[in-house]
Amino acid sequence: MAAWRGADRVLSRSLLEPTVGELLATLPGLAEADPDEGADVYGDGVVARLEQRVAELLGMEDAAFFPSGTMAQQVALRCWAGRTGNPVVALHPMSHPELWEGGALSVVSGLRTVHPTREARQPTAREVAELAEPFGTLMLELPLREAGFLLPTWEELVALVEAARERDAVVHFDGARLWESTVQLGRPLPEIAGLADSVYVSFYKSLGGLSGAALAGPAALVGEARVWRHRYGGQIFRQFPQALSALAGLERELPRLPSYVAQARVVAAALREGFAEAGLPWFRVHPEVPHTHQFQVWLPYEADRLTEAGLRQAESTGRVLFRRWSPAGPPAVSLTELELTSPSLSWTPSDIRTAVADFASYL
Repeated sequence: MAAWRGADRVLSRSLLEPTVGELLATLPGLAEADPDEGADVYGDGVVARLEQRVAELLGMEDAAFFPSGTMAQQVALRCWAGRTGNPVVALHPMSHPELWEGGALSVVSGLRTVHPTREARQPTAREVAELAEPFGTLMLELPLREAGFLLPTWEELVALVEAARERDAVVHFDGARLWESTVQLGRPLPEIAGLADSVYVSFYKSLGGLSGAALAGPAALVGEARVWRHRYGGQIFRQFPQALSALAGLERELPRLPSYVAQARVVAAALREGFAEAGLPWFRVHPEVPHTHQFQVWLPYEADRLTEAGLRQAESTGRVLFRRWSPAGPPAVSLTELELTSPSLSWTPSDIRTAVADFASYL
């Protein structure tokens, strides 16, 4: 962490880096906060203002703030199960509820999941149409992070939604990173969100907020979700720091995301060139043309060896190209995720190729 914090050139600042003091120092200027505005109490004030802003941005009737996306999404799927009368949720096995929520959909909410596909890609409309059993809700993670931040095309997304409707199912978007999906899908946020019956969005992923999420959809559904939010322990007395940081992210980072996506595509191409020039035995940048400002890099080395090489590069040169690596499945193959934000915009393709050659020298 010290090496990352001390680097003068990075592609993105890690959310893990700031100290308590640094975070506190950002609060007075968040979203041009009015220091005389009344503090929020159980979701009014600035929290309600954030909810209204999210509903406007997504073109939805209403939105509710949640302390976590995990809670927001479980509540959404639970509410839809009650309304459809079907507790079965169709989703990808690599989606967040299946991998990172401790089985909460079944343990807490009594829901059951089915998988249109097990391949590391978005499902197809045909796979949804041909699922062997009825389901009440189709949940689509946009983008699908674990598969490489992958998005369908706009036409594929429309077909997926239509296939679910033909099965008498509702559609929920896991839009933790929906904010940056407009470039690949070629549509504005209200048109994308308008395909779904409900959408969850995150405030710390992509927007850089402290924490928190929102569930947006019809007013009746969001009203019911607020009741369940209280039951789940999410009706918190005061949340103005999270709400202010979310508003700041919507104001400052949301307009910049298209430029980050464009830079990600430049960096991905330069990485491929750099790896080839460095003579690495095998590499993969996935997807070759990133769908968002995040993508995967795969290399044929043990994860610890790659992480150590990146650390040595950061300490020696002040440049952070890669951070932590993880085993990718096959023996001696590892992957890392790259995120391109404001600091990356100063990097040229030549800078990337030079940094790749330097990184390779530490292997």
